Amino acid sequence: MSSEKVALNRYISPYGAAVLRKELRELAQVERPKVVEVVSWAASNGDRSENADYQYGKKRLREIDRRLRFLTKRLDQAVVVDPAAQTQRDRVFFGATVTYIDEDDKEYTVTILGVDEADIVRGEVSLISPVARALMRARVGDEVTLHTPSGPTMIDVLSIAYPEPV
Repeated sequence: MSSEKVALNRYISPYGAAVLRKELRELAQVERPKVVEVVSWAASNGDRSENADYQYGKKRLREIDRRLRFLTKRLDQAVVVDPAAQTQRDRVFFGATVTYIDEDDKEYTVTILGVDEADIVRGEVSLISPVARALMRARVGDEVTLHTPSGPTMIDVLSIAYPEPV
């Protein structure tokens, strides 16, 4: 993986970072202690080899611990970028909401966010997605090439918007 991709993988909006921190707190302070309590209770019941509560609890603890490690590492390496602070609002960068039209005159609107927060159902695409890479640094009126599995297609940038600074 190139160093550029590694750096782009670390970008996250303030909101996205807050969501990850909330999940980290919830897992560490609420869910994990509850599972530890169940595992301790189940272990006190004797034979652990056939104790489903114990076995499931230990498995769930491993899953929680794995997710906690992932979230901790992700947040430690995150580069929080506030789209509202973008000064070059006439070009597409992280956090931009872009409306574009494809060769079939179908219009799309996407917001470019970090890999940990993008959700296509909400119209959000990852910064490293093909559409985001095609749109990066484009201006309104630019025609850019989007590389798709069925081959390259041209898209036209119709509008670029950023959240207003608070």
